[in-house]
Amino acid sequence: MDYYILDTELENRKLISVFVREGAGQGLMDSVQAALEGNTGWRISVLPIEATAPKLEEDDQARKDEDQQPGTATREEIYSDVVTGAKFDQNFFIMVLLSTIVATIGLNSDGVAAVIGAMVIAPLLGPVLGFSMGAALGDFDLLRRASLTLAAGIGTTLVFSLLLSFVLPIDLESHELMSRAEVRLDGLALAMAAGGAAALSLTRSEASALVGVMVAAALLPPGAAVGLFIGAGEWPLALRAGLLLSLNVAALILSALIAFRLRKIRPRNWIEQRHADRAILINAALSAFFLVVAVFLILYLDLGAKVSLG
Repeated sequence: MDYYILDTELENRKLISVFVREGAGQGLMDSVQAALEGNTGWRISVLPIEATAPKLEEDDQARKDEDQQPGTATREEIYSDVVTGAKFDQNFFIMVLLSTIVATIGLNSDGVAAVIGAMVIAPLLGPVLGFSMGAALGDFDLLRRASLTLAAGIGTTLVFSLLLSFVLPIDLESHELMSRAEVRLDGLALAMAAGGAAALSLTRSEASALVGVMVAAALLPPGAAVGLFIGAGEWPLALRAGLLLSLNVAALILSALIAFRLRKIRPRNWIEQRHADRAILINAALSAFFLVVAVFLILYLDLGAKVSLG
């Protein structure tokens, strides 16, 4: 670690720049915040260093510590990214609307490429991570905003796919459409993996665009299928697609929450920790309960299908 102190034009104010190795930023930020707690007029800004020359010399102990603690983004960096992604604004609404149109047409016409393209542009990763992050930190304001954004996104998909069902002749022979009415345990595994991968990629400051496609795959097509089935009057199929959608939402949130806890994303002081533990308990209990019920329904539906076939 290296640092320097600069005087500023303002009286009694200084600029302190600290350079730390990857993985050491969180400890430094927590220590500085603890030392300055109760004071006003200070701010910590995190800036990345893309490269440095000459090459830094590392001793064996530093290399060993880095291997044991792989580089992660600080809690504050992750929070800033999540808050931005969980915001409901005009751009979010337009992107959800456009992705819904593409997904609905792709599902109805059995167009795999169109469905994949819709998942690429769907911005549904942000509110899922926002909900889990809010629970991990006990931030009820973030929980509320992320919940409203996720509900608005899914609601937009349901409404506009329903409206499109009155224009498009519904093709119940489409494999892409009918596959969204199949509720199976492998779909649960997909959603759990997607939520966990999304949270881990965020904590490691890695690009999460492809992970966002995985999350959208668990939400957007089933939501569009629900609207199409309702418009066609196929209520049993709509209920199955709705069950798949609900199951995926719970699985995504629960797996992302687990990933945040494993990466030790938690509040800094004990007062905030107490609220976070309560929020995590409530969120995990509800998600686990919903997953148990959903798995029971999946097994029940599979059993019913086998009985009818027999």
